[in-house]
Amino acid sequence: MAERPNFLFVFDDQHRYDYLGAAGAAWIDTPNLDRIAARGMRFTQCAVNAPVCAASRMALATGLSPIRAGVLMNGFGKAAHDTPTFYQRLRDHGYWVASTGKLHLGPLGAAGPHGQPPGAYRLGFTHPHDCEGKMAAGYQRKANGPYSHYLQELGLLDDFIDDYQKRIEVGWGHANWDSVLPTEAFADAFIGRYATEWIADVPDVNPWFMVVNFVGPHSPFDPPREYADKYRDREMPKAIPRIENGKPQWILDRDLGLSPQAVTEAQRQYCAAIEAIDDQVGTMLDALEHRGMLDNTYIVFSSDHGEMLGDFGMYAKYVPCEAALRVPLLVAGPGIEPGQVSDALVELIDINATICELAGMRAQEHIDAQSFAPVLCGEATEHRTETASLLDNFRCIRNRDYKFIENYNDICELYDLRQDPGERNNIADEMPAVREEMRGRLRERFFGGRKAPAGMPIKL
Repeated sequence: MAERPNFLFVFDDQHRYDYLGAAGAAWIDTPNLDRIAARGMRFTQCAVNAPVCAASRMALATGLSPIRAGVLMNGFGKAAHDTPTFYQRLRDHGYWVASTGKLHLGPLGAAGPHGQPPGAYRLGFTHPHDCEGKMAAGYQRKANGPYSHYLQELGLLDDFIDDYQKRIEVGWGHANWDSVLPTEAFADAFIGRYATEWIADVPDVNPWFMVVNFVGPHSPFDPPREYADKYRDREMPKAIPRIENGKPQWILDRDLGLSPQAVTEAQRQYCAAIEAIDDQVGTMLDALEHRGMLDNTYIVFSSDHGEMLGDFGMYAKYVPCEAALRVPLLVAGPGIEPGQVSDALVELIDINATICELAGMRAQEHIDAQSFAPVLCGEATEHRTETASLLDNFRCIRNRDYKFIENYNDICELYDLRQDPGERNNIADEMPAVREEMRGRLRERFFGGRKAPAGMPIKL
């Protein structure tokens, strides 16, 4: 057994914070994620730095706020070529660094049938297996990555592409019917199976880190039928209805006019997609136990951003609402007491610094990520005083009591998170002192001072 700990980082896509059995969600079954929570610590207040895939993932990889990492949206911006990642640091510290699933860390070159784009090695991966993203796999007839090559070998690629073309035509938000694929050919089954086999076969000579990038439960919500059948009649929580007063126009414009029946159907399919992932997590945990590695492996579970899932009439992410910003965070492993729940304020990028500290590395200078290892090890109960997030049309900051949102070229928003966790009542005009204090804290975070740079009063 390698003396240094291993790391299994399970990272799914678009998983909101409250859809987890361990968090009290009686409407969804996640027994294996709940196993991780029972073995270690569940964080209730983890917020992403950007509620969109590429910006969130690059911020995590570099430990930098999106504005410093250089990626603000999918397809917009690029990290500097020499920006270090924590994958590189782990590699240089003697770790095998493996991946499977969707990296979404910029143009890396062709992945090919074995998922080995040249750029993945530059990022620090020694054993990459980069798969097509969920939507990306359905846009091209030709197999271009390991998952589409796999479907082609099974004679299922055309069926999959035809189905996704229909979903594109009706719109991703309305394309939530069951997958046309058998369960074993579903993308997350493919990814989970690869991860389990890698864990089962990795030689026990070096410590290792593996990130498992599931492509679900990202839309379209298309779980295999055997999982969807479990939720056909399951009672779902009520979505927050459209609210016009106190909301910026760009938020109102995102309202899809969804019927309650459509939202309930989407919620059920979303739950089924999560349970499909949960089963794969179970096989990985069993593989670790079978190898005798479980006690020497840190297991981390989180997601790149949340999902609105009908709240305020919206699907997807892109917005500064709690359902899009907050994600699950579970950590179990050596030295972490089981069954703990922490309400410490954590940002997703902090996973970067925390894993490096647990691996025995010195703290990296000049990054925004902060290790929460002291919380994990019982040396502290608090972490950050606030969390900050942004995209190309807003920036926001939240603490335990309030959230302040600065929408570019539109009204600002302030919510009392203790009294109004659903963010229904914008109190920015009612509490100007709190609003300005939060605005100042926001500008300190992004500009290093309470005044924006000259010529930049509104937009970054």
